[in-house]
Amino acid sequence: MNEDLLSTYSPLYKTKPPLREEKDRLSLVDALAKGIIDVIATDHAPHSQDEKELEFDFAPFGVIGLETAAGLIYDRLVSTKLISLERFVEVLSLNPAKILGLSGKGTLAVGSDGDVTLFDPEKSVVVDCERFQSLARNTPFQGWKAKGWPVMTFVAGRRVF
Repeated sequence: MNEDLLSTYSPLYKTKPPLREEKDRLSLVDALAKGIIDVIATDHAPHSQDEKELEFDFAPFGVIGLETAAGLIYDRLVSTKLISLERFVEVLSLNPAKILGLSGKGTLAVGSDGDVTLFDPEKSVVVDCERFQSLARNTPFQGWKAKGWPVMTFVAGRRVF
């Protein structure tokens, strides 16, 4: 996504930091691939439908990103070979845990906590906010297609999704 989407004045594209020019987006992808950027985080900021239907200037900043992040990042960056699968795991799991000092997290090493997301690289989906676990629906990704999606999540070895 880039700032071209802002021409619609849809509050679904109102984020902090704001969407930038395409050259900036490409620079971020390049920095991610080169290891300059250590982590990808989402702007997971759920809002009610009433809030996000306000005029652009009055609508709150933020979108739901958590439920779509892994699948869309895989589809747009890994499957297109802009980043490796190993880099994908580093920036979404391993590095965030290290930076936050969360021992036993972000890894499958012996003795780790057993927090695992199973990912099917062949699963094709169309983003549908009505299927979200979140109570909010403010996603700019509605209708986007992706190949590669999380299918199961375990926390402390217990299936939670």
